[in-house]
Amino acid sequence: MKNTLISTIDADNFSDEELEPFAEMLKSGKTVAFPTETVYGLGANALDSKAVRAIFQAKGRPSDNPLIVHVASRKDVESLVEEMTPLAQKLADTFWPGPLTIIQKKKSDVPETVTAGLDTVAVRMPSHPVALRLIALAGVPVAAPSANLSGKPSPTRGSHVIKDLNGRVDGIIDGGMAMVGLESTVVDATGEDPVILRPGGITREQIMAATELPEKRRPVEGQSRRALRDEKAPRSPGMKYTHYAPDAPVLVIRASRQENMVDAIKNQARHYCSEKDRVGILCTEETLKKGWPLLWKDGNPRLERITSEGWRLILTGSLEKPETIANRLFDALRSFDDTDVTVILAEAIPEDALGQAIMNRLLKASKGEMAGIETDKNLSGRS
Repeated sequence: MKNTLISTIDADNFSDEELEPFAEMLKSGKTVAFPTETVYGLGANALDSKAVRAIFQAKGRPSDNPLIVHVASRKDVESLVEEMTPLAQKLADTFWPGPLTIIQKKKSDVPETVTAGLDTVAVRMPSHPVALRLIALAGVPVAAPSANLSGKPSPTRGSHVIKDLNGRVDGIIDGGMAMVGLESTVVDATGEDPVILRPGGITREQIMAATELPEKRRPVEGQSRRALRDEKAPRSPGMKYTHYAPDAPVLVIRASRQENMVDAIKNQARHYCSEKDRVGILCTEETLKKGWPLLWKDGNPRLERITSEGWRLILTGSLEKPETIANRLFDALRSFDDTDVTVILAEAIPEDALGQAIMNRLLKASKGEMAGIETDKNLSGRS
């Protein structure tokens, strides 16, 4: 067990003196968890193989899962990539600093421990003021996956990081709630057209607008499951392994029409109750208002509700504002870990714009388990 230094910092009003002990840790090859605008990251000097290995050890992360390298300026990228392609330059001009990770051909100085042996490296410039200043003070590029135990929901609060990694890492900076709540969009920009390897806070539509691609050349998305099996390592974090899973199994509930979502959820909940499960429900404001109007109250997303049927319900956000769902998703999933639920029923949302990234995370949390896809009837049992 490590003696972890933990410090709470006001992200809107902090000093270099508060960050310097953590910057020194990064310089000396130690591990530091810190806030970004997406989720919390667990960082180490990206050019120090031993320091990077400590990230994998702390998280219990598979070594064939590449890491994203965080930088504080465009100049920092020069030490990492052979060259920025015109596509990468355009994406960086538009979205950096921000929740976009760009994959480029790497320089030989970047250790294979960072890239999982690939000839490419994933680079991002975060927009969170604490992250940017910490990296600048450290003076080194910082490799940083999400600051959670491998497979668990990504941390969007300092308390999540402390629960998972206290005693496993050298430092933790608690900077409050993450702003976006989902990991960055990852784009392979080694060619002429962008390939979206992981959806995130920057949508496909935004990338299309930034790159001015015609519709017939819109961004390609992802890799097939067969391609992932055949490759020695996925080209991006979040593509190969189960992620984002709370303690209880998750079942994603779809409905053929949104107005049928309440019935779809209630049918599944009754089924699991008959199996002696304790049911948790993760749903939107719209479904809560329709299905359990007396529980709406003040709309506090962190207010836990118990339905008249005895089901434990936690609110995500509004379908009209998918950014609220993105921001609260991981926090809500983690909230169930503090309860006695044995199964979580999670409402599916439309997979357009930001909804694509939200559903990507939900389906990974559920290991692809879904019900009610077409008929809204009880189609599942747990496998």
